[in-house]
Amino acid sequence: MRGTSYQGLRDGQLVELVAQRDAGALEALYGRYGRAAYSLARRILTEETLAQDVVQEVFLSLWRDARRFDADRGTVATYLLSMTHHRAVDVVRREEKLRRWRTSDEGLELEADPDPKARVEEQVEATERRAEVRAALKDLPEAQREALLLAYFGGYTQREVATLVGVPLGTVKTRMAAGMRKMKAALSDAGREEQQPWTRQ
Repeated sequence: MRGTSYQGLRDGQLVELVAQRDAGALEALYGRYGRAAYSLARRILTEETLAQDVVQEVFLSLWRDARRFDADRGTVATYLLSMTHHRAVDVVRREEKLRRWRTSDEGLELEADPDPKARVEEQVEATERRAEVRAALKDLPEAQREALLLAYFGGYTQREVATLVGVPLGTVKTRMAAGMRKMKAALSDAGREEQQPWTRQ
């Protein structure tokens, strides 16, 4: 089987081969991260078919433009899972818009928001909170940022993160603990402390 020749290559090397239109390298990356990407997409989306479509789009995007990957900004695992997260969220928004359109088209009225101003304020606050979290994550060392990104965006447990990044569970716990301390300090300076959804083991 041709794919066995790629087993010893690092993720970055496989991406370089994908950029040269090596289909085997893409298959090898899918073998490594396809299941994790699907698991993430399925957690965000309720339909199996939609989740499968998202994963297919992610790997097709890598095939079309592998040179977009920048190793200085994170690992291949983080890159693929972040793309999966963003695309899955886009699909959720698209499906919600379609649902609203269909409801309107059938002559049904959506329930009015009793306090539009409050809703806008909540949206602004949520946007500010996400910006603060992103800024705090950006300032972390790469290893800590990667572990927290996988947990923050993907909802993975510490044990699952350890499997994804290929390090011992104890190392992941240390990285997350150090990263969370820095995140807490940074967010406290910004006037708020973010809830941490990445402490599950």
